[in-house]
Amino acid sequence: MRKTRIRHLRWAVFALTCAALHAPAATSTAVQELNWSVLGLNAPADIVIDHWGIAHIFAANIHDAFFLQGYNAARDRLWQIDLWRKRGLGLLAKSLGAAYVDQDRAARLFLYRGDMEKEWAAYAPDSRQWVTAFVDGVNAYVAQVQSGARPLPIEFKLTGSQPDTWRAEDVLRIRSHALVSNIASEVARAGVVCTGGLKADELRRKIEPVGHKVTVPPGLNPCDVPADVLKDYLLATKQVEFGAPAATPQHADNSAERQLAAALDTQSMEGSNNWVIAPSRTETGRPILANDPHRQLGAPSLRYIVGLNAPGLNVIGAGEPALPGISLGHNDDIAFGLTIFYIDQEDLYVYELNKNDPDSYRYKSGWAKMQLVRESIEVKGGASREVELRFTQHGPVLGLDAAKHRAFAMRTVWNEPGLAGYFGSSRLLMAKNWNDFKVAANAWGAPPLNLVYADVQGNIGWAASGRVPKRKNWDGLMPVPGDGRYEWAGFYGKDVLPSLFNPAQGYFGTANEMNLPAGYPSEQNKIAFEWNDRSRIDRINELLGAKTKMTLADSMAIQTDVVSTQSRRAVALLASLSSQDAALLQALALLKAWNHEESTGSVAAAIYEVWATKHLGKATVAKVAPEAARKLIDNGQLQAVIEYLERPDGALGADPTAARNAILLDSLRGALAELNQRLGPDMTTWTWGRLHRATFEPAVAALADPELRAQMSVGPLQTPGSSSTPRAQAYKASDFSVIAGASVRLVMDVGAWDNSVAMNTPGQSDDPMSAHYRDLFPMWAQGSYVPLRFSRAEVDADAEDLIHLSPGR
Repeated sequence: MRKTRIRHLRWAVFALTCAALHAPAATSTAVQELNWSVLGLNAPADIVIDHWGIAHIFAANIHDAFFLQGYNAARDRLWQIDLWRKRGLGLLAKSLGAAYVDQDRAARLFLYRGDMEKEWAAYAPDSRQWVTAFVDGVNAYVAQVQSGARPLPIEFKLTGSQPDTWRAEDVLRIRSHALVSNIASEVARAGVVCTGGLKADELRRKIEPVGHKVTVPPGLNPCDVPADVLKDYLLATKQVEFGAPAATPQHADNSAERQLAAALDTQSMEGSNNWVIAPSRTETGRPILANDPHRQLGAPSLRYIVGLNAPGLNVIGAGEPALPGISLGHNDDIAFGLTIFYIDQEDLYVYELNKNDPDSYRYKSGWAKMQLVRESIEVKGGASREVELRFTQHGPVLGLDAAKHRAFAMRTVWNEPGLAGYFGSSRLLMAKNWNDFKVAANAWGAPPLNLVYADVQGNIGWAASGRVPKRKNWDGLMPVPGDGRYEWAGFYGKDVLPSLFNPAQGYFGTANEMNLPAGYPSEQNKIAFEWNDRSRIDRINELLGAKTKMTLADSMAIQTDVVSTQSRRAVALLASLSSQDAALLQALALLKAWNHEESTGSVAAAIYEVWATKHLGKATVAKVAPEAARKLIDNGQLQAVIEYLERPDGALGADPTAARNAILLDSLRGALAELNQRLGPDMTTWTWGRLHRATFEPAVAALADPELRAQMSVGPLQTPGSSSTPRAQAYKASDFSVIAGASVRLVMDVGAWDNSVAMNTPGQSDDPMSAHYRDLFPMWAQGSYVPLRFSRAEVDADAEDLIHLSPGR
């Protein structure tokens, strides 16, 4: 095949349509054709890789499609998926050395240890065959690497390690990569209540639905819960680090309270947007489905875009590279997308231990014995380490307090069959209609999701999905005694969660906000009380409702919109304020005149973000909360802080309004001082982009020489937006560098699939020497898109590489 000038013109028109600020690098008109033989493949097949690194797999049968998905994932992401498996199974020390023994032990606490037959049965009927084929494909590539037929990725050379072979059950037993909540918040709340009372926690986290009051569960002493009780949990769920830790400044706060606050900050950054638009509100008369899941960002990308085509299977979209199938995207008939729906799927249990037998805990009228599991952790270059894992009937034991005779364990849906993260999507791959979609939604386990839907018949819908524990006598917001008084009474059945089919307004979106419908049964409101603020969904709905006929470009513009509705409320607090301080007066004028667009060139955006997210909350907490509770409350949750300042109370003294105004001005003065130190004395140069920059570097780059480390690094580039804008771009408070945002963006033209578009960052490959390691990063930063082709003809038209695969002998 050869590229034609027409195809290049088609790309040029497409790039302009997507509002790309720069044309992509010139691509060769020649397609590189390769012929590979693969042992385990049943019939000849093709992998077509387009100009943007997206692999489209065309196989003769479903087995081969999933086999080649695994083979291709290893071709493009072997280091990443191998590390994912080793981290999840607790096998790091075997490859990387003794420094990882503690992390391995922690990870093993959270593995699925139940009945594997029940686990397999919880997913799509043929999922076992799919996972087995996928793993066989990964192993086929690993075998080629081990034989020298394929190159060993540079990261293995840096770490002196080799890729492992996989078992099918490995994919499902790993739980600690999935997003569930709210155990970290439970521990933080216990600490705040212990030191400052229930009222103090209201600044740390807003509770919804409005009107629900937190109470201390009878029998719990909040002061019994140590701040470091989640040490193993945080260790098991953290990313793998390499090299010697950086020198820690003497003033740095590495306390358990600070680590817990940091974990909560990280969790709050991970969300998503999605929406569906009915044919009645689009220019084409076809539905549109848009989705941009927000996660921690880095190199390589968390997600991978892939197409799978075989008789009986035709899907394209994004998923985790170590999982078969896709999590969001479309098949021939339906499109589906996801955001987190904050079901509370975790609880911390506090036990009284038997003073004469520390492995026994009080349960009902007697004592129950912990299960003790001994495992051996292989260690590279040394002797194996024997470790002990303890479990109560609720789950893994996270910690012991010998002095107080207390133990702490976690109950989580991870222990239940069918809770492998995102693999509930196995039931969506071949869904053809709303009924099929609802079956998948009702069976979904974790993470809990807002699943949105659109089909080629013109229907749209939404279904809240996830395994929901029944808590009959408490709300899940604080730890509870483990003596039998607080037990999950099973799980709610199908259709307990709300859903919506063909809404009258013609569109529906979600952005992790509290979206339980008015009148939702009160006994089921115990599913969750901690949600993200409404800033993103309010702006999304504002834009979706602004036009009667929407286009794909409109949805792209919404995904990359950088207007903060949250800032409107915060800045409104300043409306009546003035100052004799010239700098403060200048800043007030800029904020009051601001259009709330957080562009890279905006001075007001820089002032607002430094003020609102770093100084305003801290100043408010310092005035309202008891001193002992402030470290855990930290800056507070911004929406809770803003709402408190809108209606200040007697905690601020005899004149709450005057005290509130003093907080506003003092905190703004502190923000200006920080900006002056960071960016210099000229306020007119304080643009948001000077602070808010994206630089991605894999952790393993710490082991590389300077030249290779530079090659592995991506960026920096200035980026607009923040966590309160639809274009979510969360950052580290220490230096404002971007650390979370849209891991992938999809906008799908339902029924005219070849018109769909996508974006991944920084690229599709994890090979730092590949052009597809970083090629999408500038486009992502600019808010541009690439085609998401579906038909074979259009895929071939955009081909860069064509790999012909034949069964090996």
